[in-house]
Amino acid sequence: MPLDLIQSILSNLWAIFLVVLFFGGSIFVHELGHFLAARRRGVHVARFSIGFGPRIMSWRGKDGVEYRLSWLPLGGYVALPQLADMRGIEGEADTDVASLPPISYRTKLIVFAAGAFFNVIFAFLLASILWAIGRPVTEDLASTRVGRVAEKITVADGSQVTSPAAAAGVRPGDRIVAIDGRPVSDWMEIQHRIISGTGVDAAGVRALDLQVDRAGELLTLRVNPVRSGEENFRRIGVEPDYNLWIQHVEPGSAAEKLGLRAGDRIAEVNGQSIRNIGLLYEALQAAGSTAARVVVERQGAPTVLTSAAGNKLADRLTGSALQLKLSLVHQPPWEQFEASIKMTIDTLYGLLHPRGDIALSNLSGPIGIGRGFWAAAKSDFPIRFALWFAVLVNVNLAIFNLLPIPVLDGGHMLFATIARLRGRALPMNFIMTTQSVFIVLLFSMILYVSFFDVRRWARDARVDEAAEEARK
Repeated sequence: MPLDLIQSILSNLWAIFLVVLFFGGSIFVHELGHFLAARRRGVHVARFSIGFGPRIMSWRGKDGVEYRLSWLPLGGYVALPQLADMRGIEGEADTDVASLPPISYRTKLIVFAAGAFFNVIFAFLLASILWAIGRPVTEDLASTRVGRVAEKITVADGSQVTSPAAAAGVRPGDRIVAIDGRPVSDWMEIQHRIISGTGVDAAGVRALDLQVDRAGELLTLRVNPVRSGEENFRRIGVEPDYNLWIQHVEPGSAAEKLGLRAGDRIAEVNGQSIRNIGLLYEALQAAGSTAARVVVERQGAPTVLTSAAGNKLADRLTGSALQLKLSLVHQPPWEQFEASIKMTIDTLYGLLHPRGDIALSNLSGPIGIGRGFWAAAKSDFPIRFALWFAVLVNVNLAIFNLLPIPVLDGGHMLFATIARLRGRALPMNFIMTTQSVFIVLLFSMILYVSFFDVRRWARDARVDEAAEEARK
């Protein structure tokens, strides 16, 4: 068996293991919270299932609980017939509910909230590990400084317009301090604030206030983001400031003949400062086949490389590979929580707000989450990235499950609270009908977002294949 095939198989097995460990583990931890809280509070547990639908395998424990692994890996459940009638999603249970004692309001809230509470505990433990070992962050994502302002940007209908950032007067070198009065700490947060914003100007056009530090002077610029790109997100036409380093140079290649060496930083091309990949592409395109002057930083000192006219300058760099510098960020768990909670709440706000631009199709379901763990497993730092993504997923699970929506834990808590306030239980027919309707809506939503997850996966695969062909 060829060595490459063995390595591919082992790599895929490792990726599958991490997906099961962190994604499956997040679901298991949530259901374990319900299970342990129910047992602690004396609530009858009929079934503990990972997944929905028909069972793959099951066994009955000495405690009388049926433990099950089911075919639909869209979550899991703990069947608690005393607390909620969920036969529509959990199936029938051989339990005489009428013979079981009533459960107090306090116990209901504790048991229903325990799943989210366990996700928070799990996320805190993972975040603590990540705090100790460090999270890898590339220089572009850690930056808040503008490296390039696009002159034009392609909008949703395919036409090009002046980029919002250029129109607002944003300049390369500006450091973005805040958006709409809220401080930002990295480029991911900048992008998310632009995408999830809901502000408009006096004319009703989408707008945001970009506060920048320009050579020590704080300026507030009004920017009107436009829809652009495959996901039709709002963008303003800025790219981060970061360095481009030569990772390696193939012996005998055009790049070696030009004089490039591994460890060089590309500083200038024909007098244009290179502060990100977009500026490099612009400089290469402008140089064309003319003579070129490339300045690299080598061991801290500038080195000038000259190339006579001939092939395109881009071809004269063939055989070199670029890289971005990585640093390990040791972020305390509470700061990781704060970032995850802000991102989740901003996304929900943008989804639910009448002026929000985030659609259900932009969200990720089980397939998208699984893909996130898969990508982490295939990265150069699989454990670190899987831990970071697991923290985000568990915080999302905790918040999502506490939303006051029937079928979710928050919905059960809402029903229990209404019954408490009215002094008697809600009609069973009302509860069952409401649960059934929202079960259909929930699974329809999962299928809907999963369709777009698959489409994104296929689209990105085509892009990767095209990039691979271009490198050959």
